[in-house]
Amino acid sequence: MSAARAPTLLGATLTLLAGGALAQLVPLLVGPFIARVFTPEAFGLYTQFVTVAAAVAVAASLRYEQALPLAQDEGEARALLALALRLLAAAVLLSVPLAWALHAAGWLQLAAWLPIAVATAGALQVLMLWANRAQCFRALAVSRVVQYGGAALLQLALGWALCKGAAAGREGAWALVLAPIVAQAIAGICLLRPAPSGGWRTVLAPAAGALRQPMRTVARQHRDFALINTPHAFLGTLQDALAVALLVAWSSDAAAGFWGLALRYLKAPATLVGSAVSQALYPRLVAATPAQAQRMVRQVMGLLGALALGLMAVLLLAGPWLFERLFGPPWREAGELARALAPYIAAHFVAAPLAVVTMAWRAQAWAFRLALAGQAAFVAALAAGLWQGGLLGGAWAVSAVMVPYFGWYFWRLARWPNIPVQGASA
Repeated sequence: MSAARAPTLLGATLTLLAGGALAQLVPLLVGPFIARVFTPEAFGLYTQFVTVAAAVAVAASLRYEQALPLAQDEGEARALLALALRLLAAAVLLSVPLAWALHAAGWLQLAAWLPIAVATAGALQVLMLWANRAQCFRALAVSRVVQYGGAALLQLALGWALCKGAAAGREGAWALVLAPIVAQAIAGICLLRPAPSGGWRTVLAPAAGALRQPMRTVARQHRDFALINTPHAFLGTLQDALAVALLVAWSSDAAAGFWGLALRYLKAPATLVGSAVSQALYPRLVAATPAQAQRMVRQVMGLLGALALGLMAVLLLAGPWLFERLFGPPWREAGELARALAPYIAAHFVAAPLAVVTMAWRAQAWAFRLALAGQAAFVAALAAGLWQGGLLGGAWAVSAVMVPYFGWYFWRLARWPNIPVQGASA
């Protein structure tokens, strides 16, 4: 794509932000109705499932799809795409015995859905990065509307179908799981264009022997994504799974439901803004000079920081009231959690889109080490807080520990000394 036709960072961000706004607006509007047709226990089982599915799906392709925007030519991109899709297929197969083992251990009640969830989530992630490389920002925006908005509408429709005068309990949790799987599958279909040269069949065909050597080459060339970025991303999702496990062990499925609903809505702004910013920022950082890249990152942090402070103020002042009004009296405890988690959520809002910075700056090893420390601190703070002060004690402890952690992260990125020279001159 020529420089004259390539969308600017602002234009790409606004396109993705518009699609993301609609994608998040629908769940936010129908969420209160969903909470009234499903009990906290049903949400608890759903939360357990999605944390496990996310942990498997995020590592399914060994993160090789994240290297697609870095590919120098069409041949390298096709090899990366073929490699990512074959690794995903292997991960889906491996998720079958994993689902059985977790179900046998009594931790995963909806185990039969796990391989399907891994397949749809993993495929969508690969297709999103393929579309990102092609700078198909409109298609990405449409897919996000389908993924998030469609899932919420389908959850509501299934909930109403199940509900007979009372909220659907544990036995109805399957409906909460099925809806996002269907939505992800449809969202992936929206990203099938542009197809790779020769069509999708040439990439997917098992007999595509011509791709074997190129796949080996790109696997070695981008091995940091498998060896560093994959453990980094996996441990991030594992953190969520361990948090839910701690909540269930210390309390109940309902506590996991409160936690899951609170974080689902508290992180919605980060999903909306962060995903749009990161998808637009990543290819710009790859093409920028060091001075341009440093300036972009500082500008992004400053803008997101101002928005985060407003979000935190609202949650601290009116979190419990808002959750009770929107979701009903049974969910007031989720609002108390929202208030306690407000400082952590504000810091996470700023940090969410910045993961692509260390990928573009080839500092994944540093980011991985820092993330390990942060994840250990998160789980330890939650466990200590639960032990000393119950559910709310755990939430306040997470905020107290994670805000200084994120502050250090922001300071280091703002003063990064070794930005690689990889773009055109200013």
